[in-house]
Parts: sequence; structure tokens; C-alpha cells
Amino acid sequence: MRKLLLVLTAAAAVSFCATLYADDFPTRPITFVNPFGPGSGSDTVCRIIAEPLSATLHEPVVVEDRPGADGSLSALYVHHADPDGYTLLMATNSPLSADPFLHKNVKYDALKDFVPITRVGSFTLMLVINPQLPFHTVKELVAYAKDHPNKLSIASGNTAGIVAADTLEHWAGIKMLNVPYKSTPPALDDILAGRVSMMFADFTTAMPHIRAGTLRALALSRIKRSALYPELPTMDEAGVKGFNLDAWAGLVAPTGTPPDVIAKLNKALRPIIDSPEVQTKFKAIGFEGFSSTPEELGDYIKAQLIEWKKMVTDANIQAD
Repeated sequence: MRKLLLVLTAAAAVSFCATLYADDFPTRPITFVNPFGPGSGSDTVCRIIAEPLSATLHEPVVVEDRPGADGSLSALYVHHADPDGYTLLMATNSPLSADPFLHKNVKYDALKDFVPITRVGSFTLMLVINPQLPFHTVKELVAYAKDHPNKLSIASGNTAGIVAADTLEHWAGIKMLNVPYKSTPPALDDILAGRVSMMFADFTTAMPHIRAGTLRALALSRIKRSALYPELPTMDEAGVKGFNLDAWAGLVAPTGTPPDVIAKLNKALRPIIDSPEVQTKFKAIGFEGFSSTPEELGDYIKAQLIEWKKMVTDANIQAD
């Protein structure tokens, strides 16, 4: 009985301390760790929500870009961070959905090593090309690529770009030269300069160039048209039947972060993400923002691991 009382007392003390910690949280700056470089879609989204979150929590929220290895370096960094709520990962499909199937030596578990906080939204990808190329439809591009194997090049700045490119090649029966980059902005720079033919890029980074006429958009990667760009056909409509790829974003913390801290962060973030002011900023950069409960994000990550495994397998991509 004495041992049982000691155990119960210790458990109560831990629970009490955790609650006190959550009541005081935060007392110093919070860091959003972004898996891609400056100017990337995820970097922009981080910065849009960092400022109002700082105002809500009365502590600075800083954005730290840690690109590399298709986002897995940032995920590994956050996995090893103290589980105190001060180091959060702007998780995307790259580190937490695709990397486990694209790379053999991923040193974290997407489900066991992170605690979900909230969805942030969804990136829609579009196939963009240098406007000097003579193609105005996916059908024209595919016909040329079939007659000229490896003549066209396709860049990728993240795992969504990698999987989308290989899926296009596999399903359309074409061969192109694949050119990997650590992030989307430098890849787009080479497309703008004519050094690379095309890529699947997110609205956030590609849209300014589309509006300026320095890039040409051919199709969307998802199965349904986007309200942000309703005139653009989908890859499915363009002839690559069944093509459906979307990219997601959400915030997670290292496993072991106190539940009360996760709850406090979720409570602070959801009104920010869903606010008219932030929604307007999201729409301006071509990002579809929406929040969720931690449980909803957790279930979504589980489902996305299954979905991305299927896409990688269907595209016949071999893990490196």
C-alpha cells in the first residue's frame, strides 16, 4: 500500500508540474523549423502565422529554415529537440509522408516521434514550363517527350515534385532528365533562365511568375480543379488519367511534449489559421489554409503514409 501511495503521489506531482508548466508556457521564443529554404511555400506560410502567434502568446516566434535531404534533416532535428513546445516542425508531406519510402536511412518514425498540433493547410501543385517552349497543353508536351526521350528536363524541389515527375513519366510513358534541388525557388530560377524545362511547383512560389508571364502553367496535380485557379485544367483532364497528388502542411512537436502544451498551442493557432486576415494572406499566395484538432492531424498523417507509399510504388520509384 505504501508503494502504491508513493506511485500515485509521484504521478500526481508530475501531472501538477506539467499543468503549471503549461500555465506558464511560453516564457521564451518559439521556433518554427521549416524543412525547405527561404522563399519556399512552407517558409512563407510559417512567416504568415508566426507574427499573429507571437502576438497571441506574447513571445517571439522565429522561423528557422533547415533544408536538406527532402525535408528529413529538419524532421530529425526536431525529433532530437527538447520536448518542451519551443521547437516545432512545419511538417509537410515530404518528411512525414514521402521520405520514409523515398529514402532507406530515415532516422525517425513519422508516427512515433512526433506529436500532432494542427493542420495548417494544403499546397496545390501545378506543372509549369518555361514560356519559350512551344507547348500549351500537357498533350503537346507528352507527344514531344515521346518522340524525344530525355530531351526535356524536369526539376524537383521537394518530394511532391519528385513523385509528381516520376508519376508523369511512368503513366505517360515518357523519359525526361530529372534535376533535383533542395528547394523550389532555385529550381524555378533555372526554369526561368531556360536551363531546365519544367517542374511541378506549388502555387505559393510559382504564382508570381505566372502572373508576370515568365512561367506558363499547363495543369494542376490534384484530381479536382482549384478555386484559386479555376481556369487551369487538372492533369487528369489533360489526359494523364487518375493523376492525383496534393501536398499538405501541419505543425508537430517532438514526442514527449506535455499534452497541456499541445492543447495550448492548438487553441492559440486555430483561430489564427482560420481568421479572415490570415486566410486573405494565404489566398494571395495560393495556399489553402485550414486548421484541425491534433487528433485529426494524427489520423491524416497515418492516411497520408498509406497514400504516399502507394504513389511511390505505382510510379516505380526505388528508395535511395
